Amino acid sequence: ERAIRDAFARLEDEGKAFAVVDAISDAHLFDIGRACRDLALVTGGSGVAIGLPDNFRAAGLLSSGAAAAAPTARGGEAVIAGSCSRATLGQIAHMQRSFPSFRLDPFAVAAGKDIAAEALDWAKDKARSLFFSSDEPDAVRAAQDRHGRMEIGAALEAAQAKIAQDLVAAGTRRLVVAGGETSGAVVETLGVKALRIWPEIDPGVPWCESLGAPQLALALKSGNFGAEDFFDEAFAMLP
Repeated sequence: ERAIRDAFARLEDEGKAFAVVDAISDAHLFDIGRACRDLALVTGGSGVAIGLPDNFRAAGLLSSGAAAAAPTARGGEAVIAGSCSRATLGQIAHMQRSFPSFRLDPFAVAAGKDIAAEALDWAKDKARSLFFSSDEPDAVRAAQDRHGRMEIGAALEAAQAKIAQDLVAAGTRRLVVAGGETSGAVVETLGVKALRIWPEIDPGVPWCESLGAPQLALALKSGNFGAEDFFDEAFAMLP
C-alpha cells in the first residue's frame, strides 16, 4: 500500500492526472484499494472493488459485518426471464421440471393483450413460479421480423416489468430476473433506488436486497451467467 501511495504522490508532483495499476493476486487488489482511499475517481475491472469496502468501513459508511448470510425478505417467489441465451434457456427447462411456468407470447403482447393481468391471475395460488419470454433463435427472429426488433423487445420488457410490479403488489418478495434489459426494466418499474449486495449465488451473480419499502430480495443476472440449476440454487440460499 505505501509503495502505491508514494507512486501516486510522485505522479501528482509531476503533473500526471492519471495512474494505471495492475495486480497478480488478491493481496495486491486490497493494497490498491487502500491506496486509492483519498482519490476522487477510481475505475477498472470488477476485481478492483475487492479492496474498496474497507475504505468505506473505516469512514463509517458501512457496517463492520453483515448480520445475515442472505436477504431476509419473506414472501412469494418468482423468476422472470427475458434473456434468450443458451444458459437461460437451459435454466428455464431445468426449473420447468419442478415448478409451473407461464410463457409470454410475443405476438399476443404485440397485439396489446393484457398479459400481465393474465399472468397475475395464473400465479394466484403459486408460492413459486416462472414467467418467461425467452425462446429459440428462430422463434425470436420470427417475432422480430413481424413487429420490429426494438419494438417487440420493448413491449416484452414492459410486460415483464408490469408482471413484476403486480406480483410485488400481491405479496411476492423474492425475485430472480434473467436478462440485462429485463432486469433494468424490472428495477426501474419497481422504483428500486439502491441495493445491498449479499453473497454470490454463482460467480458474478449475487443476491441483492432493496433499500426501502417494500424490502425485496433480488437476483439480477445477465443471460449467460449461472449454472443450469441457478434458479433453484438461488432460492435455496434464502432463509
